[in-house]
Amino acid sequence: MDGERTVQKKIVRIRQGEYEEIDDQVTIEAPVTIYLNGSELVTLLCTPEKLEYLALGFLRSEGLLSGIGDLESIRIREDEGLVEVDLKEGAGLAEKLYGKRTVTSGCGKGTVFFSALDSLRSSPLTGTLKISPEKMARLMEALQDKAELYKATGGVHSAALADGEQLLYFCEDIGRHNALDKIVGQCLREGISTEDKIIVCSGRLSSEILLKSAKLKIQLLISRAAPTSLCVELAETLNITLAGFVRGKRCNVYTHPWRIT
Repeated sequence: MDGERTVQKKIVRIRQGEYEEIDDQVTIEAPVTIYLNGSELVTLLCTPEKLEYLALGFLRSEGLLSGIGDLESIRIREDEGLVEVDLKEGAGLAEKLYGKRTVTSGCGKGTVFFSALDSLRSSPLTGTLKISPEKMARLMEALQDKAELYKATGGVHSAALADGEQLLYFCEDIGRHNALDKIVGQCLREGISTEDKIIVCSGRLSSEILLKSAKLKIQLLISRAAPTSLCVELAETLNITLAGFVRGKRCNVYTHPWRIT
């Protein structure tokens, strides 16, 4: 399944009243079901690539996997759209939370296992990461340059992990949450610390995106789009800097602007 990101469809393009039948590239959306310790946990609608990273990142983001040391094995059954994950500990927590569920591609209501209230009670981040507006702009330009699937289809979101100078990991997916989870999964698999890193993304900054990032000790999120009100409130509480509408020489900093020097 990895590698198949688009499908060619015949469409009718209308320009100034003229009709033309052409071939167009459309982003593939596919269901991928995660099994945890033999039990069906969740079905994600996603761009069907980097499925190992997606599964690991989803479990890590939702608090079901604390680290790669918890992992017993992972098997990808691409043709069937299945990822089978076995943990060294039982899946009792997942079973208590809910049974089988299908999760949207992330542009509407996704799902979060852990409680937002728990995050609010946790200690705010204490890091002192800083970045200039010029470096933020360059990171956003790099994100757009790498967005080949978006250029071909216009139908996906992009997310990346950066170190302040360059993008380290990058991915695209039909869902904002999926794109971030794939980054999380890659960091988990490769043992990359995220505490001094930055999340760069193309889509709306929602409370779920903020909470996923907070669990990774991410101090700065930058996006081409806007944050939601709850995302801003959580970022203010957790000492996370949010920068939206990062486009060229302008941006809006919603929380903790002292990090933008």
